[in-house]
Amino acid sequence: MPALHRLLVLAALALASTAAHAGEVQVAVAANFAGALGKIGEGFTAATGHRLKLSSGATGKLRSQIVAGAPFEVFLAADDAAPKRLEAEGHAVPGTRFTYAVGRLALWSAQPGFVDAQGAVLAKGRFAHLAVGNARLAPYGAAAAEVIAAQGLTQALAPKLVTGESIAQTYQFVATGNAELGFVAWSQLLVPGKPVGGSHWLVPAALHAPIRQDAVLLKAGEKNPAALALLAWLKSEPARQVMQTFGYGP
Repeated sequence: MPALHRLLVLAALALASTAAHAGEVQVAVAANFAGALGKIGEGFTAATGHRLKLSSGATGKLRSQIVAGAPFEVFLAADDAAPKRLEAEGHAVPGTRFTYAVGRLALWSAQPGFVDAQGAVLAKGRFAHLAVGNARLAPYGAAAAEVIAAQGLTQALAPKLVTGESIAQTYQFVATGNAELGFVAWSQLLVPGKPVGGSHWLVPAALHAPIRQDAVLLKAGEKNPAALALLAWLKSEPARQVMQTFGYGP
């Protein structure tokens, strides 16, 4: 019994210490991962006491903001190129970059039955607008361009493209009906516990380069324990389980 009492006291002291030193980390997160990170953040805060302050958007735009001096401490990109470039330019801490998830691309329509399970709707062209992300700013937009090119439809579909600044805006184009269909992140369609609405084609990974999403510690967060804790948490089993429910690969 004394040993058990001692263990309970140590556990209580550890929790009190965590709460006393709980901090905040400013995270720049790619739009496709914002929903998943919000859920991951709940477990992170419960376990560590640290809070997340999120800013989401297109990876290219977030990178530009970081270069311009935005006070982000951790960057969760939608590709592996932007974090690598920030590291080379001296804006990120060397040796902290890693792939936290691999994304999937989907062709989606808010209308049930509009998109077939093989994506043949693209070649038929019976639509006025196809939403895609900006290939220069949004890696999912670049992947969509690869898929369209792989099917030999680049010229045929060019007049119908509606370009979103980020994958979040691209999703909104389709959700609001401003585009009959569009290429979005598979994670945007997966709400845990709810069926996928509308109709979709989960794009085969072989049709585009892997969407490797890298995380990196930025210079502003080098001395912030909360930033270091978040990067460690992203590698944890609870975080990986959340990613899986949102359709991300390891």
